[in-house]
Amino acid sequence: MSTTPSGAGDRLVQVGAIVFFVGALATLVTVAPLFLGTEPFPPVAYGVCMFMGVGFLIAGAGVVRSAWTSSPKRAAERG
Repeated sequence: MSTTPSGAGDRLVQVGAIVFFVGALATLVTVAPLFLGTEPFPPVAYGVCMFMGVGFLIAGAGVVRSAWTSSPKRAAERG
């Protein structure tokens, strides 16, 4: 078990990873009919694929937030 406290952006990175993997799964599901020769999914299914990019942005924001709060300048201001 780790006793280190969570960083400022850790939760954003975790949520971003989950959203990314939901989008990745949706991408696999919507591409499958193209290879199987079945009827394609409705356009809403392709919209869910955009979660992959949104998750990447959320995780990136978490990384930036962690770096921002742990920078030496910010640490000196906190005391």
